[in-house]
Amino acid sequence: MGGSVSFAGQRLGAGVLAEDTGAQDMGNGRAGYRAFISYSHRDDAFAGRLHRRLEAYVLPRRLGTGRRLAPIFKDREELPAARDLSEQVRAALAVSDCLIVVCSPDAAASPWVGREIELFRELRPDRPILAALIRGEPAEAFPPALAEGGVEPLAADFRKAADGERLALLKLVAGIAGVGVDELVQRDAQRRLRGVMAVTAAAVAGMLAMGTMTAFALQARAEAERQRAEAEGLVEFMLTDLRQQLRAVGRLPVMGAVNRRALDYYEAQDLDALPVTALERRARLLHAMGEDEAVQDRLETAKAQFDEAYRVTGALLAKSPADPDRLFAHGQSAYWRGYIDYRRANTAAARTAWLEYRTLSERLLAVRPDEVRSLRELGYADGNLCTLELEQEKALDRALASCRAAMNRMVAAFARQSDDASLALDVTTRWAWLADVQNERGDYAAARASRQSQAAILKRLLAADPQNADLQDNWGACQRGLSLVAYRQGDVAAAIEHLKVSQATYRALAVMDPTNSRWQSQAAYTDRALSALSIKLKKGARK
Repeated sequence: MGGSVSFAGQRLGAGVLAEDTGAQDMGNGRAGYRAFISYSHRDDAFAGRLHRRLEAYVLPRRLGTGRRLAPIFKDREELPAARDLSEQVRAALAVSDCLIVVCSPDAAASPWVGREIELFRELRPDRPILAALIRGEPAEAFPPALAEGGVEPLAADFRKAADGERLALLKLVAGIAGVGVDELVQRDAQRRLRGVMAVTAAAVAGMLAMGTMTAFALQARAEAERQRAEAEGLVEFMLTDLRQQLRAVGRLPVMGAVNRRALDYYEAQDLDALPVTALERRARLLHAMGEDEAVQDRLETAKAQFDEAYRVTGALLAKSPADPDRLFAHGQSAYWRGYIDYRRANTAAARTAWLEYRTLSERLLAVRPDEVRSLRELGYADGNLCTLELEQEKALDRALASCRAAMNRMVAAFARQSDDASLALDVTTRWAWLADVQNERGDYAAARASRQSQAAILKRLLAADPQNADLQDNWGACQRGLSLVAYRQGDVAAAIEHLKVSQATYRALAVMDPTNSRWQSQAAYTDRALSALSIKLKKGARK
């Protein structure tokens, strides 16, 4: 199979479930599911994200089907010691409207995924099977049982170079609900701009609910544990999905309000009685709050939050020094402390913190050498040292070596997970720092080539997500870097053209979020630089 196949016209019996009612009786005394997700345990992270997004999806009212796709069945994990599928899995397959197979080389090699496909065909021969391709080519990623009988399955291709996550998700939704893909794409585009405000409103309502739950938690231990689990789930939502969406549209004040409300929840607890997972989540919250404060140049407030996170993650790591998650968490704390010292021009303190971060990253790589996260962290750590060495006299050779090491780590990580847009963005950052070192060494041709490599990747990312503020910020910085290279090569006209693009980008971002001091200062800088270059160009023309 090449590329992806539309689900238009593939109907599953719209209206099987009443609007917003979830599962109903299927005639055999059991609750039914809109879909069953079959996956290899190595793809658990993707399967969990897919399950969450499908159950949260709300269909347009005018389509006349059940508005929510819930419930979707997702088995917790494969059980290698078991001889056959569990009764729970068999029962769920028997009452599922369709089967979604998460396809990857690991899924193709999994006997459990193959058995679930075979059993679904036996139990529900008239129901469709939908393929969600996430890694590898179809020939190596599709389980053999999927194509039995020579029938090529309908596939939503989540790979970045194919459908991408947004369109692939809509294809699965269309396949489950039995509607046309085009209808969903149009509706999705219309409501995407409204999505952030809706999510924010839901978060505020959820935070109020969290406060209410906290008040009642003292009534009974069992009730307290239940409410704590719900509150922790809400905080996790704030730190992941909500934060990602707010960052993409540049909403620092909203993020700040959400973070403060979540921190109030923790301050109302007895920290000594909190489980480890809650303490780790609180440290991540402090990282997020400190990052937002630093963007707004409130460095002292940011430092206090990073110091508290460092204390917590350090204590947790001391209890389990080989735990990869605790190594990662403490590495983040060390990085952010160094970042504040770097912003305050305290180079010695920044170097100490960032060397600690690198040591923790090396330990993480030693514990989990095959994980993308390990390579990525060591790439960040080498990049930090490149930044410091770039600013020291007679250290450009060391800076170049550190930048190349960082680039090699990040490229290796991206090669393992090439559908990850955030990893692609990390590679562009490595190109940017490498270009800066080459610029300072006077190798302008190499610097320009590095910046052009950065620009090429950013163009692809922006084409897929043009409203993403983080990508726009990186695009503005890239154009500013290209302007500097052109200026040093003596091409003032080209320098002006690149700077105009950077100016337009940062002006638009500054209007989007007036509280973001970085965007405001970058917009002001490009104004001044353009004025100076324009004067220089006119003087050159008169001569």
